Amino acid sequence: MTPDHDFDNEMMRLAITQALNSPPKPTNFRVGAILADRPNRRILSAGYTLQLPGNTHAEECCLETYLNHESQVLPEGAVIYSTMEPCQKRLSGKDSCAERIARTWDDGKVGIERVYYGLGEPDTFVGKEERDVQARKRGLRTVEYEHVPGFEKEISEIATTGHEEQFKEEGKSS
Repeated sequence: MTPDHDFDNEMMRLAITQALNSPPKPTNFRVGAILADRPNRRILSAGYTLQLPGNTHAEECCLETYLNHESQVLPEGAVIYSTMEPCQKRLSGKDSCAERIARTWDDGKVGIERVYYGLGEPDTFVGKEERDVQARKRGLRTVEYEHVPGFEKEISEIATTGHEEQFKEEGKSS
């Protein structure tokens, strides 16, 4: 994909705005995501952590809203902008966001070509495992990931809002 840093920064700003909609909780990161048709500079869908019922992640909500509720197929050049690198594993046993993204290519469909993220996934809740290794283990297509620099501090502060309460409470009980 050709560089379009202005659009990438604009979409990351919008993803940050989505993250602010996520309720602060000690057990989730507040994450925002934008599904975009990058060649045509068009937003397809937006999502944030816990937007939909259940313990839903931002990328999951973004994809669910676009693909399932609209019964649409992805256009060529579809990408996701996420404030945080999509999860590789879920404690709940649900499909990870990385797996959901890779599965957009199933059945010969056009899928998400690239993921742009603002902050690498911390190993706070689940340890990291290399994304490509996970994809190959599951026989999934490897999707390209690219870091969009310059937003790390802001994203980290938003993502971890609510976590300090958990640590304060744990400190009191010791």
